[in-house]
Amino acid sequence: MTCLTTPRRALLAALALCGGAALAAGSHDGHHGAHPAGDSAIGQPGVAAQAGRSVRIDMSDAMRFSPARIDARQGETVRFVVRNTGQVPHELSLGTLQDLLAHREQMARQPGMTHAEPNQITLAPGQQGEIVWRFTRAGTVHFACLIPGHYEAGMKGQIRVAAGKHH
Repeated sequence: MTCLTTPRRALLAALALCGGAALAAGSHDGHHGAHPAGDSAIGQPGVAAQAGRSVRIDMSDAMRFSPARIDARQGETVRFVVRNTGQVPHELSLGTLQDLLAHREQMARQPGMTHAEPNQITLAPGQQGEIVWRFTRAGTVHFACLIPGHYEAGMKGQIRVAAGKHH
């Protein structure tokens, strides 16, 4: 279960869970700072039935996401089909660069942590899962694998969200 320490986090988690936005393996082993799941800076959990398209993202042991650059439009809901094609666990976490760096530090202190937030998914080798996300603001949304050593090896990417409503 998601670890929450404040009423605000509990409310955000409850709202996020109602959206049915992601499938993730496991749960947190401990709290690790701000969870951007309800953070309007990167958008919000989407509703799968409202996804206008699917984007497949492969995570590999070369410590890369493919693709590592994705374009979206403000207001668009995207279903990310995430696949671990490697032989070791990987994760995909959406967030601001600041949130991802803070999360990376926490994961370094608590190796083995997995996720159950709508903006994060941890997958064992060969597994596939989904994150459905609605991009509510123009700008850059970052994504990364924050398993110790993976981000440092280059396992990161960006979603460029163009201004204007998606049609």
